[in-house]
Amino acid sequence: MAVKRIGLTGGIGSGKSTVASLLVAEGAVLVDTDAIARRIAQPGGIAMPAIEAAFGASVIAPDGGLDRAAMRQIVFADAGAKARLEAILHPLIGTETQRQAAAAGDAIVVFDVPLLVESGRWRALVDRVLVVDAREDTQLQRVVARSGWEPEAVRAVIAQQAPRKARRAAADAVIYNESLTLAELGTEVRGLWKLWAAAATR
Repeated sequence: MAVKRIGLTGGIGSGKSTVASLLVAEGAVLVDTDAIARRIAQPGGIAMPAIEAAFGASVIAPDGGLDRAAMRQIVFADAGAKARLEAILHPLIGTETQRQAAAAGDAIVVFDVPLLVESGRWRALVDRVLVVDAREDTQLQRVVARSGWEPEAVRAVIAQQAPRKARRAAADAVIYNESLTLAELGTEVRGLWKLWAAAATR
């Protein structure tokens, strides 16, 4: 089976972004849905008028972009608010995702999708799913160290993401990024890339 579209996912702090960068170094075109979501909610972003209309000025930062900390508090406390936000963002993210993928031409496209398993629709849109996995305590330590978040905030994000078991069950391949050095991680990624890139040329 030709491999032209790879879905990449993993829990917060798993090392997914590092794996994405390594795949790009091998020749993949990256479509980062999280980066798209951030861009459309920046000052002047196309999502901001609808977000302000739905949630009010309390979620708007002084620069006119989304106040992510304020929004995070709301959606963690209210599943209905989360659904309303997703109803605004997801169609816009989907349109830009398709545009970037189409622009990639014949290249292998890697879709970096944090909530790939949770969405339920991505399995049918990609040829392979790659999951980057790590223990929850490792995820917590990494995110606190890099972002300065309080541990409770990280735990809240982890709780809203699919369980590790569910992500692994949805995977065609799993990279267990627990105690790997960057060089070792690169070796795993290159091995997988060679396997899947070869399938793309058949």
